[in-house]
Amino acid sequence: MADNIVLYALVHQPRRIRLPALPLPRTASAAELEEGIFDESLNRFYFQKVARTCYYPMTDLLPELLDRGLRLNLGFSMSFIHQALLWDRALLDRFRALVRHPGIELVCVEPYHSFIFYMDIVRFMERVALARDTLADLFGERPTSVEVTEMFMSREIYLALDRLGFRGTLMEGRHRVLGDRAPTHLYHQGRNLALFARHKDLSDDVGYRFTQVTWPGYPLKASDYVGWVKHTPGDFVFVGWDFETFGEHHRLDSGIFDFVRWLPGEFNWQGVQMLTMSEALDRFRPSAREIALPVVPTSWAGLNGEPEFFFGSPAQFKIFLLMHHAYHVARLTGDPQLIDIALWLCQSDNLHLLGWSGGADSSEAEVSSYFTPGYWWNFGAERIPGELAAVYEGFIAAAAERLKDQGLPANEERDAHKTRTVEFRFYDPQAKHVALVGDLTGWSKDPVLLVSDGHGYWKATIGLAPGRYEYKFLVDGEWRSDPNCRLSVPDGFGALNNVVTVE
Repeated sequence: MADNIVLYALVHQPRRIRLPALPLPRTASAAELEEGIFDESLNRFYFQKVARTCYYPMTDLLPELLDRGLRLNLGFSMSFIHQALLWDRALLDRFRALVRHPGIELVCVEPYHSFIFYMDIVRFMERVALARDTLADLFGERPTSVEVTEMFMSREIYLALDRLGFRGTLMEGRHRVLGDRAPTHLYHQGRNLALFARHKDLSDDVGYRFTQVTWPGYPLKASDYVGWVKHTPGDFVFVGWDFETFGEHHRLDSGIFDFVRWLPGEFNWQGVQMLTMSEALDRFRPSAREIALPVVPTSWAGLNGEPEFFFGSPAQFKIFLLMHHAYHVARLTGDPQLIDIALWLCQSDNLHLLGWSGGADSSEAEVSSYFTPGYWWNFGAERIPGELAAVYEGFIAAAAERLKDQGLPANEERDAHKTRTVEFRFYDPQAKHVALVGDLTGWSKDPVLLVSDGHGYWKATIGLAPGRYEYKFLVDGEWRSDPNCRLSVPDGFGALNNVVTVE
């Protein structure tokens, strides 16, 4: 029986698009385009609404539960962080205080909750690495596990995350991946990276069915729920929820907070140990089981966990194609601000909210319509997809305007001489002096000194032309490898040099 449970919750708010689509002047600056594309007043309204119903009540409740033994793994999208920094830094401070508790483990999340892994797997890796570093700076804890947007998982996503050095990642425990195997074990695909399989039924009992009065388990009591966990065969149960489940998706008067309040005591009473992901990895990684992940990803979204939940209707598929075009034309401009706007436009939420537009199961359509901004319905269901597409088309036209005066061959030649900003990091709270050396610095001739942030992290940012560079760190006079770099080559002296490639 599963005498252990791993609880995970994702904190995320999308950056919603402004409708109806505004005309975007083709000579507009990046800042003007951003203002015309994103509805920040709407984003602020929803952020503050969810803060009242969910974020503040839960951050009031969790310290007490953590002191009573709760273990909780928390993921934060940069989309949420971005809005918290704009509109409620006190709330962000509350979350930072929570993460300092030993009962909380921080989990990395793809920054904008986007589908960039479908368009540019290398950029995806860069973005996830950036999110990990940003979370480490904000919370003082460096995540060792990661969730991809909507828990998408496939062979190449797994390999990309393994290269980044994460210990654990998440997938939906679907039959298409596991076959007859249970989701209550740790898995891997031949590499160091371990796979936590979300238990769909036990997750959805709380995430979706808690307020369904026609459900045989209604009303759900903490004692019954923990009993179901306890009698599930396997090593541990992994449960994944939206953090907004508590107070927003299920309101205060549903009893959801009372349910959560009783959970730690019931887990302890019935002999189910709560674990962080790191604790579960330490315990179960040696016995993890190998599986072959599919080429076509699985997801925790939708009834069947298939990508078609996001791309299944003609309206969704059109937006998905426009996401590609927006990103590619922004890349051609080379303008980092336009690329950033395009990455925001790749948010999965912009496809999720159109699930009702055709072909979806009635329950899936209901979920998608729930996430569609309320005032959008004033345009009528038939008009919403067209207005959303017009936003993407306007951005693509404005970005393409910048290419008219750029001869692409000349631009490519110019790019070959551009430098790229590369950040190097090293963690050692005991170090007194850290330097970067390598063929990028002339080895010992001109070392780059890293600066301490006072919390054990040392950083240096330098400009490098496209190319391949070998390097090491010199820490208090001793050679040290970069633990965040997955590529190494022999140095000719019986040790290894790390390798960074600048595109």
